[in-house]
Amino acid sequence: MNTPAHLIFGAAAFGQPDRPRVTAAALAGSLVPDLSLYFMVAWARWGQGADTREIFGRLYFSDGWMAVFAVDNSIPLWSLLLIVALWLRRPVLTAFFAAGLLHLGFDFVLHGQDARPQFWPFTGWKFDSPLSYWDRTRYAGLIGPAELATSALLAGWMLWAYRGLGMRLLVVGLLVAEIVSAGGWHFWM
Repeated sequence: MNTPAHLIFGAAAFGQPDRPRVTAAALAGSLVPDLSLYFMVAWARWGQGADTREIFGRLYFSDGWMAVFAVDNSIPLWSLLLIVALWLRRPVLTAFFAAGLLHLGFDFVLHGQDARPQFWPFTGWKFDSPLSYWDRTRYAGLIGPAELATSALLAGWMLWAYRGLGMRLLVVGLLVAEIVSAGGWHFWM
């Protein structure tokens, strides 16, 4: 899934309209599994001058990048931390780790050849899903519009449930970012 969709799904699933800190934690947890990618892409592009083809054709699949992804995309690690948060009865931490796990669950089924290892420290194995949110040879023509439609429905629900202007603007911003990153502009052009 595109990162904005992850944030929309995570906030809708684990945010609480009457508890801004819980909602902020759900948003943060939805983002964290992708943060290293953004930082490494930015460094490769502007720090090292790599072009997009080199970044996503070689660097993304390198052992160094996959080692980082293995840690921040580790289902066992996120699960353990969620269990601890539940045991401690910490709603903010629970929302954070639950949203991160939701992100990883969607990534598990929607990443094909670009899958990341998700079972560190036990194995570096990657599930090469037959489905993809971006690869048209793996049903992205169906999954992409479904992701976008679900994001729009969840955003609509959050616009109804959340009364604060700041949260409503954030939801609209995330939906616009999802439309742009999902290529939704094709629907109107």
